[in-house]
Amino acid sequence: MRECWVGRADIVREGLSTLDWYHHATITTVGRQGKSVIIQFLCGEETRFLVAELGMTGLLLLHSAPTRHPQHTHFILRLERSAEPDLRYWNPRRFGRLSLLDQAGLGRYIARRFGHDPLTISYEQFMCVLGSTRSRLKGLLMRQQVIAGIGNIYANEILFRSRLHPDQVANTIPEKGMARLYRAMGEVLREAIAMGGSSVRDYFAPDGTEGQYRHRHLVYAKAGEPCPNACGAEIVRMHGERSSFYCPTCQRKRPQSASKT
Repeated sequence: MRECWVGRADIVREGLSTLDWYHHATITTVGRQGKSVIIQFLCGEETRFLVAELGMTGLLLLHSAPTRHPQHTHFILRLERSAEPDLRYWNPRRFGRLSLLDQAGLGRYIARRFGHDPLTISYEQFMCVLGSTRSRLKGLLMRQQVIAGIGNIYANEILFRSRLHPDQVANTIPEKGMARLYRAMGEVLREAIAMGGSSVRDYFAPDGTEGQYRHRHLVYAKAGEPCPNACGAEIVRMHGERSSFYCPTCQRKRPQSASKT
């Protein structure tokens, strides 16, 4: 890598003073934790990391990807010996942040911000998480410190497939419902990854291509449309901090006493 360019210093949550270290470092791996992208660098024998929190609207885009409103590009990695001259962090709403961390800092970051990964959590762990709280189900699925990586679109789709109400209290779900939820969580997320995600509003892959999973959405943003299960009901939109879309027939809310099964 040749250098880093910072357009807005307030985008860098931690480690701005170490920025010079990254100049001429080599990118060795790119990974994910929750909804954050973790880029690993090596310079000599030292390893450091760039963690990109994408938030609701953040993107990592290669140079060749078309960018609307380029003024929202806040950070650029200028690359060497690459077909792409740079990698850009673009975020119009600035809910996301960047962190420049050493190994110990990355460990603290992950421990502080992330719960179980939804694609690797065991069924036993999942049952323990749900059975130990009276939190409302959709909010719990999206709470990154509990289960890291599920956003609003996928929470809606997972709950519909599970036939569970978004406001169902987690520890009132019977074991069969937990099993459906666990299975649907893996199915929806793996299908979405295979199809490049959901390009709704601002999302694009780093090369600028649109994710195609939006064509598979069953309930998200479909208020007033017939239930895909042909039950005779229409999809309802429930307003809150993040809108929920569900079928009032297929996703009936259970009584709020704690489940014993």
